[in-house]
Amino acid sequence: MRTIAALGRNTLLGLALIAPATPSLALIEYSDAQRETIVELVEQLEDRHYAKLKYDDELSSQHLDAYINSLDGSKMFFTAADIAEFEQYRSVMDDQLPEGNLSAGYAIFNRFHERLETRLEAVLSDLPATVAAMDFDIDETYMLDTDDRPWADSQDVLDDRWRKHIKNQVLGLRLADKPTEEIPETLDSRYRNQLKRVQQYNSQDVFQIYANALTELYDPHTNYFSPRRSENFNINMSLSLEGIGAVLQVEDEYTKVSRLVPKGPADKQGELQASDRIVGVGQGDDGDIEDVIGWRLDEVVELIRGPKDTTVRLQVIPAKSKSTDERKTITIVRNKVKLEEQSAQKKILEVPNGDEVLKVGVIDIPAFYIDFEAMRRGDKDYKSTTRDVKKLLQELQEEGIDGLVMDLRNNGGGSLQEANELTGLFIEYGPTVQIRHSSRRVWRDGKRLRSEYYDGPLVVLINRLSASASEIFAGAIQDYERGIIVGDRSFGKGTVQTLTPLTEGQLKITESKFYRISGDSTQHRGVVPDITFPSVYDPEQIGESSLDHALNWDQINGVRHRRYDDLTSVLPRITTLFKERSVTNPDFVFLEDQIALAAQTRELKELPLNEAARIALRESQEEKALAIENKRRVALGEEPLTSLDEEEETDEDASDETAESEVADAESDEATDEEDDNDVLLTEAGNVLVDALVLKQQRYAAHSPPAEE
Repeated sequence: MRTIAALGRNTLLGLALIAPATPSLALIEYSDAQRETIVELVEQLEDRHYAKLKYDDELSSQHLDAYINSLDGSKMFFTAADIAEFEQYRSVMDDQLPEGNLSAGYAIFNRFHERLETRLEAVLSDLPATVAAMDFDIDETYMLDTDDRPWADSQDVLDDRWRKHIKNQVLGLRLADKPTEEIPETLDSRYRNQLKRVQQYNSQDVFQIYANALTELYDPHTNYFSPRRSENFNINMSLSLEGIGAVLQVEDEYTKVSRLVPKGPADKQGELQASDRIVGVGQGDDGDIEDVIGWRLDEVVELIRGPKDTTVRLQVIPAKSKSTDERKTITIVRNKVKLEEQSAQKKILEVPNGDEVLKVGVIDIPAFYIDFEAMRRGDKDYKSTTRDVKKLLQELQEEGIDGLVMDLRNNGGGSLQEANELTGLFIEYGPTVQIRHSSRRVWRDGKRLRSEYYDGPLVVLINRLSASASEIFAGAIQDYERGIIVGDRSFGKGTVQTLTPLTEGQLKITESKFYRISGDSTQHRGVVPDITFPSVYDPEQIGESSLDHALNWDQINGVRHRRYDDLTSVLPRITTLFKERSVTNPDFVFLEDQIALAAQTRELKELPLNEAARIALRESQEEKALAIENKRRVALGEEPLTSLDEEEETDEDASDETAESEVADAESDEATDEEDDNDVLLTEAGNVLVDALVLKQQRYAAHSPPAEE
């Protein structure tokens, strides 16, 4: 259910709305400082944003829709009559805001605020009786996709939507094995917490929601930060607080995992995944799990943060689950994300090729990092991605590798300087990226002086979470035809943001775009691999193209550059070899089957509120998942499972061991080696590299003159 975006572009709060009642909440008003701030914000957007959009009647109309959607995206609160009343603001907000007039935004919010409190009080007034009267034998459904839902034309329609909403929550708790007598208490606590938060809304909250409903129309990375959120943003940037290493956002009434910080506590623990929804947080190994559905994002974050080496337990709805019934508890030990743990790491894959075994070096780069402070101090041994990779590359060459795989999966970017310098380790010289400012001025960066570089066979492995600086590196390698790009289409984040202080808070604004030396933008489209592997990530949920109002892909003039290999002559054959392997590789077939099942699950538009039908739906999904798993196990010569619970018990045992080893700080090399053996995508990247090496050798032999006798 999409509700109010309280803090940040996606942040939500609450549930609720009802017909007008006598307001018990004081009307929230805006301040003189906020009048000045909105004037500054509009000026900055019009003058500096890359999109060059003017705040006119058309954008004012979109602003109204975006604002209403951020408050009541699921159409649970406002009636059609309310929406008709708000039409008076459609073409005047662009006249009001540049003059510091915020009356439209605050009037709409105060209406929402009143309805929100009234609905929550109504729900709480007879919750036990409401739950007791529910009949789960009736055939009715709960709508999941509310985008096309009309505004309610009466209070009765809203009441029925709320009846089904609460019934769905009760059924979800029943199927999650919550004792029947505890369900009313759980919901009562949930709604009382939400009511408390509703009553704490202040003018900063309203201003941030209203301002971000406008900034998001320019692009999803342009955001207004209130003074409180600015403080949290600055703390996060300095990594001065311990946590789990996850970036969170709010979607509907849930806190959603946007991405994991590479080598952070959650990433190392291994169970939490992007798009998981956090519904509960518990402290320690056995503390009560507190329900956080409907909480403000900043409050959930504060609950998850804590002292280093302490334990937090997250109760999540896994990303793969369409139903809200499934729950999984994940135990994570809090820690800082250490620079040395984000450092590049190396290993060697042994890839069979006929009667021989070739050695493929692998360098895993979790992020593009540089220790700016050490560099400024003049420390000659300061750490950076390029420096570390150069050392690892020398070590791998001394170990006699036949080729190299650069693993950039889940690398969300980092230092642009490091992306450029890293590319310089693989080309003799030349540009690596073009940057176009909102002024339309273009400048280029790259390797300006000729120097030694690694000229052996190269494959770059990316996925949907490879973003920004990762895309600059992968795009340059592809444009120079210096190596083969394999994996999934990358994230598509090709924009540059700057922070600007305002009278109150800050504005993060998109001012520039990245372009490859071919002239193609990395924005929206990302880097398209030469050979595409199956992906577990849904492009409709993850990636720039999944975000509303993302800037489009476009092109500028390319830059003349060298092409190191004629990859066009070998890629068709390499692709054929990959396809031949993938159709017989049990792990690849398993991955493809999982993706197909996930796509089917996402097609669900509604859930049954009949308990027997709901259980049947869940069992059907579990049977399909079990069949896919057993198909893989049989192909690998393993014993099939009788239920998915067997696999989960094995996973839980493994995660318990991992958690214990993290606390003791004694992770074994054997565990790491086992993970590598199970990395089917990395193994296939090694196979592609060997294919390229062999084909190149064959081509060289075919064009070489015969040896003299």
